[in-house]
Amino acid sequence: MYTWMILVLIILAILGSLWLRVCCLRANFDSAAPQIEPKPSPFSNAVQDLVSTAGGVYLSLVMIVSFLKIELPERIVITTISFDPLAMTAIVVAIIQPVFSKIFDGSR
Repeated sequence: MYTWMILVLIILAILGSLWLRVCCLRANFDSAAPQIEPKPSPFSNAVQDLVSTAGGVYLSLVMIVSFLKIELPERIVITTISFDPLAMTAIVVAIIQPVFSKIFDGSR
């Protein structure tokens, strides 16, 4: 008989604890300001994709040049614009990549 009473007390304690937790969570949820999640636009996704592709290509080019010990100029100057040749190559490849993707995916 005592085992049943102990079992009932344990179940009531668990239910009471759950009830208190639910009340606490409801109070915190109601007092918290509603969170507004930003919705990414197609433009922001495209910029993010371009930068990530260019970054990946740049890192790959740096590793290849470092591994093969190729001597490249640090800067290339065209009229008044100077730029890193590896960075410019990476950006050009990232810009051209969707064109090739469209050409090769469109042929299927």
